[in-house]
Amino acid sequence: MENTSPFRMAFGTMQFGGRADVAASAAMFDACLGAGVTHFDTACGYNDGASEEILGRLVAAQNTQLYIATKVGYVGGGGRANMTAQFDGSRRRLGMDAVDLLYLHRYDPETPLEETIETFADFQSRGLIAQIGLSNFPAWAVMKAQGVAQRMGTKIDAIQPMYNLVKRQAEVEILPMAADQGIAVYSYSPLGGGLLTGKYAAGGGGRLAEDPRYNARYAAPAAHKAAAGLAQLAHEVGIDAATLAVAWVMARGVCPIISARDAGQLAPSLAALNCTLSPDLMARITALSTTPPPATDRTEEA
Repeated sequence: MENTSPFRMAFGTMQFGGRADVAASAAMFDACLGAGVTHFDTACGYNDGASEEILGRLVAAQNTQLYIATKVGYVGGGGRANMTAQFDGSRRRLGMDAVDLLYLHRYDPETPLEETIETFADFQSRGLIAQIGLSNFPAWAVMKAQGVAQRMGTKIDAIQPMYNLVKRQAEVEILPMAADQGIAVYSYSPLGGGLLTGKYAAGGGGRLAEDPRYNARYAAPAAHKAAAGLAQLAHEVGIDAATLAVAWVMARGVCPIISARDAGQLAPSLAALNCTLSPDLMARITALSTTPPPATDRTEEA
């Protein structure tokens, strides 16, 4: 599938102000710029706003043309009042009058999409955002939002689903829909919460062990079996497992949002920018997990 995004890779600042202090955040920011990564993703709720504050200061201190995305509505939903209040706070913390891309952080079934999209359209008309994004939305809701947006003279520009070697549900409808609609896909968790780095199989710790949500998300034995297989393959070919995992997402036509807690941990993900997977290696990685059946589930005709 062809990448519908203008970027090959983005960096997610979820760790800024949390697991990554100011110094570690600055080091990762510089490493990204050095590798040519210019798309930075944050959210109003990351570490109580500290992520936006740190990113804003880092952006202000240099003059490279960057693409900044943030999110609202993870808490409080997609109503006008909530989106406006949270976005005002985001712009204040970032020190920016406007951002390139604003997402609704997750689908809100309680608020009419007309109100949400009308709020986005208003932000656009006032020059506060350039593009509209939807995060953690099912494909049917994205298409419903697209119809509403088109009636209002705008469109959905980007989506942010979870996607990695052991979480491939997006392949069923989300990725084909995005390709059809020309919607950019910026996917999070390309390393599966660290599972695909191989560190847990080696007895290491991290978010998967510390955060009950991530532990539950990747608890399936099949996910751990795939991660072990990737680690073995990485050893065989002499490429870091994290590099292979991120490169696999890129080769699937998706722009991964990478992240880390320090520059050392980030390096293998950035190395994916210079890692070209051969058809054989790509096939071997893909075979480590189950390809989901098509939406119509007529596998015999696929």
